[in-house]
Amino acid sequence: MKKVKTQVDHSNPVISIRGLKKSFEDYAVLRGIDLDLYQGENLVVLGRSGTGKSVLIKIISGLLKPDEGEITVLGHNLAEITEAQLQELRIRIGFSFQNSALYDSMTVRKNLEFPLVRNRKNITRKEINTSVETVLEAVGLSQTINQMPSELSGGQRKRIGIARTLILNPEIMLYDEPTAGLDPITCIEINDLINEVQQRYNTSSIIITHDLTCAKQTGDRIAMLLDGQFQRTGTFEEVFNTNDERVKPFFDYNFIQ
Repeated sequence: MKKVKTQVDHSNPVISIRGLKKSFEDYAVLRGIDLDLYQGENLVVLGRSGTGKSVLIKIISGLLKPDEGEITVLGHNLAEITEAQLQELRIRIGFSFQNSALYDSMTVRKNLEFPLVRNRKNITRKEINTSVETVLEAVGLSQTINQMPSELSGGQRKRIGIARTLILNPEIMLYDEPTAGLDPITCIEINDLINEVQQRYNTSSIIITHDLTCAKQTGDRIAMLLDGQFQRTGTFEEVFNTNDERVKPFFDYNFIQ
């Protein structure tokens, strides 16, 4: 499915990062990066495994602390807010984990209910049922409501993981390797779903991937992470229209024309 052109508000960054650095012992993973995610944008952060892509979104969601730099998310400087304020902010950010992070002992329904019951204290049973049915319909899996995660395919588990994230109506979506471990047809379906989520829920998203098909199909803008810094940003064509020997082999190996 061809990506629908979205309206991106370049005057309104929902995430703004300046001078971000992060090291683990003597290894510098992020070496002073700047990045903006704008309202309504799907931004793909592209890079090889081990380049710090997942570290970046863990810092954005407050799961890791940076060594240096400033991160502003939905108007909040992460270095200046309390733990309680961070918890409130996290409700506005959806995090789609690489392994879907479903509870194996719970049905699909219970997995989806869990974040609602935990975060919305006065929610009624009718509201819970409506929310569950709505997000399941959104990801095309209404029929799985009473199934266990073990009964689902990898692609279905990925979709349910996204549904569980959507149930709190997040303003920002963070996708960590959304197509990892999936067959090519299911990858295309997940890419289409990411675009549908952007349109239907008006989300701004960062999509972490090393899958160039995913990057091309979902990204309004691509940021190429190389050697701990963003070396190239722009459209897919702009990023890969280069003779940079760090970039060309990545394209040649990964992307099927």
